[in-house]
Amino acid sequence: MFLWLNRVSGKNRVLVNKTTVPPVSFYSLSIVLVNGTVLDMNSLKGKKVLIVNTASDCGFTPQYDALQELYDKHRDTLVVIGFPANDFGEQEKAGDADIEQFCRKNFGVNFPLAKKSTVIAGAAQNPVFVWLTNKELNGWNTQQPVWNFSKYLVNESGMLTHYFAPSVTPLSSHLLNAIV
Repeated sequence: MFLWLNRVSGKNRVLVNKTTVPPVSFYSLSIVLVNGTVLDMNSLKGKKVLIVNTASDCGFTPQYDALQELYDKHRDTLVVIGFPANDFGEQEKAGDADIEQFCRKNFGVNFPLAKKSTVIAGAAQNPVFVWLTNKELNGWNTQQPVWNFSKYLVNESGMLTHYFAPSVTPLSSHLLNAIV
């Protein structure tokens, strides 16, 4: 019954795009990392990019382990970027330095972490999430993050190809098949 309810409610939702090229280039974006440096998405051309909105005090927080494992195994072809946000259940109350320390100490995270920001629609939404969730920018997707650990996959050419709901784990066959 629980699995059926999850499927009906969209909690295991995976959205796929194989053909729509974005009207606005993903590579025109940049982010500020927790350490204050700027990451220009243009530097990621030729790699897939998995973007995940994260939180330190969430039931999905153990996914950090799987995200790190995914990053370690596919480092040559995949970049994982965590976007800490306090948008769902106030589950990311810490500041950037504490978030970075928590992730490194508890999960060995060494993939890029963006500065804490807003990932849900509104005036303060991080520009990367504006692009990810606006079909006029990315070409097809309007799916906002539904909770912490929603995942978006951009291919080597800068095309948004997948949205994965939070319950789709980083090591699931759905996600693994999308990155290989």
